[in-house]
Amino acid sequence: MKYGYIRISTDKQTTENQRYEILKFANIKQIVIDEWIEETISSTKKLSVRKFGELLQRMQKGDILIVSELSRMGRNLMQIMKILHDCMEKDVMVYTVKENYELGNNINSKVLAFAFGLSAEIERNLISQRTKEALARRKAEGQILGRPKGSKSQIKKLTGKEDEIQRLINKKISYSAIGRILGVHRLTVSSFVKEDN
Repeated sequence: MKYGYIRISTDKQTTENQRYEILKFANIKQIVIDEWIEETISSTKKLSVRKFGELLQRMQKGDILIVSELSRMGRNLMQIMKILHDCMEKDVMVYTVKENYELGNNINSKVLAFAFGLSAEIERNLISQRTKEALARRKAEGQILGRPKGSKSQIKKLTGKEDEIQRLINKKISYSAIGRILGVHRLTVSSFVKEDN
C-alpha cells in the first residue's frame, strides 16, 4: 500500500498545499497513492490518539509512506527518530518531499538515521549538562536536593504487574523487550525483579 499522510495543527490551516506537494512528488516517482490519511491535530498529542499512530501500527513490509516534511510526523527529533526506526524495522519506505529523503532499509537510510541519532544524543547530553550545572548551582546556594529521607514510595511503576512480568520472563523475553511492552526502561524492570525476589 502507498499512503499519503497530511497533518495540520489548526482548522485555520489547509491541507491543500501538502496534498499538492505529495501528489506532484508521487507523479514524478510514478507512485499511485492508495490511501490518504488527513488529520487536524497538534504533533504534541500522543501517537496513540492520532490517526498517524494507527497507520504506523498497520503498515507492513513493502508499504510506502509519503509526507510533505519530517515535522508532519512528530513533535521533536527523538519522536521522529523512533518513527523512522520503526518504519525501517518493518521495511516500510518513507519519502519526505521537502527534505527529499528516501528512508528505507538501506545503507543511506541507516547512515541518515545514525546522524539523527547522534544529533539526538548530543541534544540529550546538552540537556543533562545544563541540568547538572543547575543542580550544582542550587547546591552551592545551600538548597537541599533530592527526596527527603524516609519518603521513598512503596508503590513503584511496576507494582501490580508482577504476574505479567513473571509470565514474560518465563517465556524468555528480555528485560529490554519487557520494558518496551510495559512502557518503562529495561533497568526499571531489572531492579523491580531484583527487589521482588
